[in-house]
Amino acid sequence: MSGTNAQSPPEASTGKDRRPLIAFTWLWVGVPLAYGLYELVRKATQLFTG
Repeated sequence: MSGTNAQSPPEASTGKDRRPLIAFTWLWVGVPLAYGLYELVRKATQLFTG
């Protein structure tokens, strides 16, 4: 098993950069998640502190 016939990933051979898509996807999920966690903490403190 020699490493002479190693192949590159398909996206590397086509030249497409998927980093912007990955960043957008993380933002699409992360922003509502962060807002939900913020609201959870805010309402939990109101519940336990009166």
